Amino acid sequence: MKRPQGRLSVADRIVAAGYSAGWAVTRHLPERVAGWIFQVIADVMWRRRGKSVRRLESNLARVIGADASASSVREVSRAGLRSYFRYWVEAFRLPAMSRERILGGMRSTGEQVIFDNLGRGRGVVLALPHMGNWDVAGAWLVHKGHPFTTVAERLKPESLFERFLAYREALGMEVLPLTGKNGGSGMAFGTLAQRLRAGRPVCLPADRDLTASGVEVEFFGARTRMVAGPALLAIQTGAALLPAILWFEGRDWGLRIHEEIPVPEEGTRREKVAAMTQSMADVFEKGIAEHPEDWHMLQRLWLDDLEPRPASAS
Repeated sequence: MKRPQGRLSVADRIVAAGYSAGWAVTRHLPERVAGWIFQVIADVMWRRRGKSVRRLESNLARVIGADASASSVREVSRAGLRSYFRYWVEAFRLPAMSRERILGGMRSTGEQVIFDNLGRGRGVVLALPHMGNWDVAGAWLVHKGHPFTTVAERLKPESLFERFLAYREALGMEVLPLTGKNGGSGMAFGTLAQRLRAGRPVCLPADRDLTASGVEVEFFGARTRMVAGPALLAIQTGAALLPAILWFEGRDWGLRIHEEIPVPEEGTRREKVAAMTQSMADVFEKGIAEHPEDWHMLQRLWLDDLEPRPASAS
């Protein structure tokens, strides 16, 4: 029987309640207590080695060049789960985190290229993988005086997605839904281009294609797809495309802004996008290899790991 439109499943209700509790409770706990609780949860999840942990280990095996069952992969995956849950405890506490803590705790290098471009009125596309704490990095950029625009994958239930929108907008980010309520591409490319032409920054997660129009790249020795948006926006608007790498550094956060990926002088538009996206993937590969435990990729990524699409009915 089809579930009535608008009614939440039990699983949806549990997920929504869990996140609501996280935001309501975690920020009021002492930082060490909250961190310990989430580390315990991470360790329990790691020991149970469910589907998401096995997927993380499969991904990490490609990164460190070992068999997915190797003890070295298990060690990195445990650190990876702890890193991932650290992201969540910080996300729940971030609205109450002081400006001084965020600015003082961000160990950044290469960031001047952001401010130099914005100072000249030139837009900046910051492309980043799912590493470290991208929300803290976003709050850091806002506190530096540069509110930005980003996109977000639509989550289920809708109430949870709305909660995430409100959370990130309260941090000073403009968030555009990646998809519409009824599916289909809703990425507001035009709005992103407008912001860049106005000399503002745009931040885009770029190591996993959710648009069905990604660019094939070589990544840790195998083929995957990454989003074309960062390169397309740079080509169309003249904005600087800057890859960023994030990681955790003790109690603080690490951030490295890499040199601009230039638009090739020759080639078709498609060829230019492909070349720039591959260059972006190369930067991500190096950064992830240096900090594999802080790459939070618990989903299928490489093309040969994806489930084949069902054949169309004849």
